[in-house]
Amino acid sequence: MAKGERVPHTPAGKLFKPPEPAFNKPPHQTVLDQRLSFCSKLCFAIGGAPNQVAGSATAFFLQIYLLDVAQINPFQASMVLFIGKAWGAMTDPVVGFFITKSKWTRIGRLMPWMVGCTPFVVVSYFYLWFVPPFTNGRFIWYLGFYCLYQTLITCFHVPYSALTMFLSADQKERDSATAYRMTLEVLGTLVGAAIQGQIVASAHTLKHCPHHNMSTGHLGNGSGAEIVKRIVHSQDFLSHAKEVYMIAAGVIGGVFLICTVVMFLGVKERDDPYISKTEKQIPFHKGFILVMRHSPYLSLTAAFLFISVAIQLVQSNFVLFCTYAVDLRDHFQNIVLTILVSAVVSIPLWQWFLERFGKKTAAFCGITWIMPFTVMLVFIPNLVVAYVVAVSSGLSVAASLLLPWSMLPDVVDDFRLANPHCKGFEAIFYSFYVFFTKFAAGISLGVSTLCLEFAGYDTGACRQPAQVAYTLKLLIGAAPVAFIVTGLLILLLYPISEDVRLRNKLCLEELRKQGSISSRTLEDLSNA
Repeated sequence: MAKGERVPHTPAGKLFKPPEPAFNKPPHQTVLDQRLSFCSKLCFAIGGAPNQVAGSATAFFLQIYLLDVAQINPFQASMVLFIGKAWGAMTDPVVGFFITKSKWTRIGRLMPWMVGCTPFVVVSYFYLWFVPPFTNGRFIWYLGFYCLYQTLITCFHVPYSALTMFLSADQKERDSATAYRMTLEVLGTLVGAAIQGQIVASAHTLKHCPHHNMSTGHLGNGSGAEIVKRIVHSQDFLSHAKEVYMIAAGVIGGVFLICTVVMFLGVKERDDPYISKTEKQIPFHKGFILVMRHSPYLSLTAAFLFISVAIQLVQSNFVLFCTYAVDLRDHFQNIVLTILVSAVVSIPLWQWFLERFGKKTAAFCGITWIMPFTVMLVFIPNLVVAYVVAVSSGLSVAASLLLPWSMLPDVVDDFRLANPHCKGFEAIFYSFYVFFTKFAAGISLGVSTLCLEFAGYDTGACRQPAQVAYTLKLLIGAAPVAFIVTGLLILLLYPISEDVRLRNKLCLEELRKQGSISSRTLEDLSNA
């Protein structure tokens, strides 16, 4: 099958060669056609990795870049980050709407979105890490390019997520492709943090707190020559910092281009096999209403919304917790690396577990794993416990990434059976799921930062008040446990068990065969 190939049909009134008999293939051929090769799964997974590489770099380094290198004030930096996150969440359903209106092309319906936006993603990402020569308008510069980057990365991520449904009609093959994808995405998170960290590390060594305090007060205590020397030294540091950040942005932009090309060459997008080619797409607003009334989708999205908030709280505050609450500031880089390595290694484990015991069981086992260990770190703050918590957190992070994306195609299949005449709704499922999770992540980041401000957090200080340490313990321990318990209670309402999933698989297979037969019958009648 060529790239972007649809189930062959010919419009009425067009000259063509005489078709082959409609039923000349053996029955098992349609099943074999749905199998994905190792190369296809790997290329699909590689396509999603650069999004995580760039996302990891921005998550770990964008805030400190805006403050120390771009030198905008903390309020402006927080506005750039919050508005950018909110804008990115709002663009998800908008992009989903336009995808539902997209026409099928020679390379597919989703692939043109990903291929077309990639060069613009790379350009916007590069200029996000570029310091303009002016100072008064830098806030507008970074706000504009961060919102532009969020918009363009959404144009890539939403169709890429929906592409899972168009790789194969076989649930097992889709689950396997999702496992490949999650493994490469977690690995991309690790690679992004490593690439960015190694390249820009030298930009922050001169700003190390105990040895290089260059505050205004310290400068005022020296002689004039010392002050000038320190100012020149600071300017050299700033120029070097700007240079290494642009190098890192160029490297990650190159990774993005290469991975997209690999995906384009190695992945074949297939048209929906369950819908007759004469069916018309439903209007977006009607599709949205139908999707939002589908109870499995609501329960799955609500459950993982709370779970993702819990994981986001742990991830975003873990470094601060290690630095100011338990005095592990010299080890947090290795602890974060341990979390990411544990997540990468455990993805195949959870894939085996969900195939053996079911997805719902895997979700409960994987997500609950993190709760006792984070509480343990709060009450027993030492280095050995920190590494144990890092390994266990990686297990839960992997489960929280793999399970929703593995369960969401099952929800789409269930919707197909309940609404057999609907077509083109897949982007609605994926775009609004991403919208809700992004919005939840933005809210959790904003609320946790606000809590630290109320506790008296002093930006740039080497030590923080006791109230800040207590707040960080709550954000790492009690708050994530409460959100996880809430999410798991909602997940109990998720109705798609393994029995239901297998039944849906058989029903969809029959529906696909009927759709194939009806399409061929209509073609034969038009040919006659």
